[in-house]
Amino acid sequence: MKLNGIYTALITPYNSDYSINEQALEKVVNNIIEEGVHGIVLAGSTGENYSQTLDERIHLMKLATKFIDKRVTLIVGTGAVTRTEDSINLGKEAKSVGADAVMISSPPYAVPTSKENALNALKIDKEVDLPILLYNYPGRTSVDMDKEFLDIVSKSKNFCGIKESSGEIEKIDFLMNNYPSIDLCCGMDDQAFDYFKAGTKSWVCAGSNFAAKAHIALWKACVVENDFSKGEKLWAAIKPLMINLEQGGKFVQSIKYGVNLTSVDAGPPRLPLLPLDDNEKEKFETIVNQMNKTIDQIV
Repeated sequence: MKLNGIYTALITPYNSDYSINEQALEKVVNNIIEEGVHGIVLAGSTGENYSQTLDERIHLMKLATKFIDKRVTLIVGTGAVTRTEDSINLGKEAKSVGADAVMISSPPYAVPTSKENALNALKIDKEVDLPILLYNYPGRTSVDMDKEFLDIVSKSKNFCGIKESSGEIEKIDFLMNNYPSIDLCCGMDDQAFDYFKAGTKSWVCAGSNFAAKAHIALWKACVVENDFSKGEKLWAAIKPLMINLEQGGKFVQSIKYGVNLTSVDAGPPRLPLLPLDDNEKEKFETIVNQMNKTIDQIV
């Protein structure tokens, strides 16, 4: 599987009692597909996978498969669990519902060595046998998918991409130059333009839950049209939102409020997270409105 396009890290809308809001989930899926995203990544950190039971995650897989209806690529996350067996079971369930790929992250809290982490990923690969998007987010897992890890896992053809979310800009050249069989995918929203300039073709992004048009416009300018002058103008419009998301400290809360601005009720984040306060909402809405206005002028 080749990664090319905008892949939305899907939220999980909740009702006021924190149960899954299935109608809102369907609306978000339909909205972003109609706007033109190329794929959906389910059960990542934006989807609050860490707060969900395994049964809920399997239920979400079935819902997402039904709502997407093979219109775009579906990648299902198997992370945010420490037990390898749980990741394997989630991967097998993803395969059974027809997912196109799974996303593997480092087990949280356990802090495995690079070799242990690689062997863990290979075990999941062997048991599930689907294309795999790696998710390198050491800020959440305390483990970096480094050279030793990548040298081991890259021997398997299933490892087709890596969502790089370390924030280390030098990783772009390192990954692209040393692991050509693993497509590099931007996973750090405030660095997206740097990734595209380096030749990356894909972006797993959370803001496309509510602003897919802007994300797709940047991807199209840089990847399809190879027009980096236009891309730079688009990036100037988009970057304030990306900085707010990545550096504001309330990522999931902000994404959910962004979805609320599209007239879809995303509901609250699950505890321990709390929604944005009124001042944060006002600031966020101002950023989004200005971005949309500028994007419309450019496009």
